[in-house]
Amino acid sequence: MLAVVGPTAAGKSALALRLAEALGGEILTVDSAQVHRGLDIGTAKPSADERARVPHHLLDLVGPDQRLDAAAWASRADRAIAEVRARGRLPILCGGTGLWVRALLQGLSPIPEVPDAVRAEVAAELEARGPQAMHAELARVDPAVAARVAPADRQRIARALAVHRATGRALGEFQADHGFGAPRYAAQVYGFWPEREVLHRRIDRRVGEMLARGWVAEVEALLAGGLDPAAPGLQILGYRDVVEHLQGRVPASGLAARIAGSHRRYARRQLTWFRGIGQREHGLEQLGGDPDDALVTLRRAAAQGARTP
Repeated sequence: MLAVVGPTAAGKSALALRLAEALGGEILTVDSAQVHRGLDIGTAKPSADERARVPHHLLDLVGPDQRLDAAAWASRADRAIAEVRARGRLPILCGGTGLWVRALLQGLSPIPEVPDAVRAEVAAELEARGPQAMHAELARVDPAVAARVAPADRQRIARALAVHRATGRALGEFQADHGFGAPRYAAQVYGFWPEREVLHRRIDRRVGEMLARGWVAEVEALLAGGLDPAAPGLQILGYRDVVEHLQGRVPASGLAARIAGSHRRYARRQLTWFRGIGQREHGLEQLGGDPDDALVTLRRAAAQGARTP
């Protein structure tokens, strides 16, 4: 099995599409935003044409008002991988959600279920105090996780604080307890991303294209349909900015720059994660940023045995 990972707007989806066409593969999307139905433009989901060219899996799994954690997603991915292999096809993982890559290939540390009441309490406090203050609290109770989470990352801040309040232990302690033994799959992980300046230009261009395609109207329709502005799907990167724009808190003239800035910061965190994989549980080979060269490398890897379980 092959995995192509990298930051947002790197071009990994287009590369995986070409690879799947060349090898008779099917794509398993590893993206915590694209699992939400109705969030199509701002998550850059594959188009109908792309899905017709190559089967894509693990998209549109839950509604925008629902959550899907890494463990639940990995269970769905296990089934999808088995189905793809039963058809004699090659599963190709593609995405940028590093924790979910880890969950699938190595498993996750067992964390007790957090009661809904605790989640609701943390969510209400987050709305009242704001993410900066809650991140400061996280830094006091769970410095390891706080160091990896941006002060504006509401979902991850809320999750870590909810775990601490429900269990009395830091989320980072649960994660550190995991031994990450034998891999669950024999997969070679490849990182694909261009130089920083090129990536930033791609991010700027993508955000402009998404807004031109009707991102604001997409969110407006969701809200008009009764979706709570605090719904999990509307906390996804960029969506909260669009909600705040519709609430009159972000001017149209500054919306694209604000979203692009958030995407650049997110890309930096993704790169930090993927560059560290080699020092953690699963080695990563970096492909560089040229898609033609990357395709040659990936096809060679498949020929040398990436089809094994």
